[in-house]
Amino acid sequence: MLNSRGVSTRRLAAAVDITQGRLYDYMNGKSRVEKLALFEQIADAFHIPGHLLGLARRTWEPAAVPEHQRTDHPPPDGDDLAAMDHFRNADRQTGGGRLYGAVVRHLTDQVAPRLVATASGPQVFAAAAALTEMAGWMAHDSGQDDLAGLHFARALPLARTSGDLPLAAHVAASSSHLALQTGDPAAAVEWARTGLDLATQGPKIPALTARLYTMQARALAAAEQHAPAASALEAAQRDLEGGADAEHPRLSPFDAAALASESALILRDLERLDDALQHAEQAVALRETGRARSLALRQISLVDIQVRRRELDAAVHAAHALLSTSPTLGSVRLVQQLDELRRLLEQHKAYRPVREYLVRFDDARRARMLLLADLIPPSPGGKPV
Repeated sequence: MLNSRGVSTRRLAAAVDITQGRLYDYMNGKSRVEKLALFEQIADAFHIPGHLLGLARRTWEPAAVPEHQRTDHPPPDGDDLAAMDHFRNADRQTGGGRLYGAVVRHLTDQVAPRLVATASGPQVFAAAAALTEMAGWMAHDSGQDDLAGLHFARALPLARTSGDLPLAAHVAASSSHLALQTGDPAAAVEWARTGLDLATQGPKIPALTARLYTMQARALAAAEQHAPAASALEAAQRDLEGGADAEHPRLSPFDAAALASESALILRDLERLDDALQHAEQAVALRETGRARSLALRQISLVDIQVRRRELDAAVHAAHALLSTSPTLGSVRLVQQLDELRRLLEQHKAYRPVREYLVRFDDARRARMLLLADLIPPSPGGKPV
């Protein structure tokens, strides 16, 4: 992977003043990077922005825009929305692992004091809810699902207090996703139903109800309730395709690409692999390259479905795109799904193209784990989990 990005191990070793042998020890998991200075040298040598490696802004980076320093005059609602947009856009590019702390600090320093200020209105509670939910997603992306659950649990009453019912429904959808990811499809179904109940009490936002029906369908499919799952998926498609455009500034977008991606997973679990493949290919085609993590997750789903269809040549071809995913993308969730995909491919290693691909996959994984050592602690055996 390093070579494909124009960086040889010799150049990397020279840039940080270590031997190639020591670099190989880091990449193979025989030694662990203990000094922050090593990451700083990598950032400065190759002009990697500090935030991508969990570092402070480097001296050669443009100066950051100063934040509000006073809380006695609450900043306008637009500043909160701008902050959410900045965090959301950065998360799409770099993953939530290295942004979680920044979101929590913003909540603590800029939002929390205004919750008790007499001049504040309901919009402050809405901002707190939206940013708290965002922190939950970033915790989830960091592999900290218990912490994510706490954030979602705190975001819901904040959203209710603000009177923003679509936002409360949006938080319920996030809780549904988390419940499914942690192996509780029954709870995921209930959260989706809660969200739909909340959504019907507020203004009609087709993208929001489509997301909630999709979460409901995924949970029902995981619970092997095939007919209700298919019905919920049809409702999601109907809402997103037939509803008038309506935007809500605090909700994460749910578009045709997102629906295609979720539909592929639902149809896979419903064992409708031909339909699942069609939606997986559509999801990859629709997702713009600027959203690195989202695109990688969709590529993983595509390869997964191709393997289940025993289309191994197509799976290996599609899987090669994953090797170019940025090794600095701070998403533990992505690493976990890549590892799950490897276990699936391992079952077919008797086929030479799969076996050769797994060698390249493991090389790429070692490079990734080297650069994510600050996010993924080593296992008791001394290697990153």
